[in-house]
Amino acid sequence: MRHASLIAAAALACAPAMALAESSWDGLRAELYGDRAIEAAVVSLQAPLRATDDRAVPISVSAALPDGRTVRSVTVVIDENPMPVSAVVEMHRPMAHVAFDFTMRLNGPSPVHVVVEADDGRLYMAEQMVKTSGLGACAAPPVTDDAMALETLGRMELAAADPAAVAVSRLRAAGADGRARLTVSHPQHSGMQMDQITLLYRPARFIETLEVWAGEAPLFTLTGSISLSENPEIGFDRPAGADGSAPLRVRMTDTDGAVFERRFGLES
Repeated sequence: MRHASLIAAAALACAPAMALAESSWDGLRAELYGDRAIEAAVVSLQAPLRATDDRAVPISVSAALPDGRTVRSVTVVIDENPMPVSAVVEMHRPMAHVAFDFTMRLNGPSPVHVVVEADDGRLYMAEQMVKTSGLGACAAPPVTDDAMALETLGRMELAAADPAAVAVSRLRAAGADGRARLTVSHPQHSGMQMDQITLLYRPARFIETLEVWAGEAPLFTLTGSISLSENPEIGFDRPAGADGSAPLRVRMTDTDGAVFERRFGLES
């Protein structure tokens, strides 16, 4: 169902460019959520008003649900990107408070919408307009040459966030023991990038899923798209309690079927 939604949403993005941003969201919203109500509450979205690098725009999302409810999923939609449904995070661990960071490509100026679904089916949203430099990041040549990209494909690094930059009160409310930042080496070919030598387009190849466990307990699964930046970075909370002492395990699968897996201890 998720992949069908991604493809359908991508098709919507190929509609005539004369459509306004508002009507793009109207169509995307109808395709993804039908006539379900979406409340403008409990979700926070942080992104630059103007991107300094369209190829790697930092987007941060957080949500805090009241009344003991938990987050089922987080969806990031970049309305005017060729594949607007840019990331979908399915939560496997019941959490009332979640926070994720992403580095994203923006193909041009676009509203960004984040929709959080609660375990009772209610939907919540935040939105922001992000301006760009006009680079056309989804079609811009990769930063890493093809040979190096293949050599480093699938490498992962996990770093702990600077404690001074993390709100301790939020971590406690989220039942988290700290903040982690995962970097995945992947060229994220969009299918729109021309090889400057052969003048042929590189076939699309991007991260399809990113699965994260604490020990043997699944935390979340991220479904990616061409909107994730080259060598994307993803920030998330490390669980507290018994799971907090367990190593993190990450498995990445891309659209060519390549699978990479790595375990990270507490020292990472």
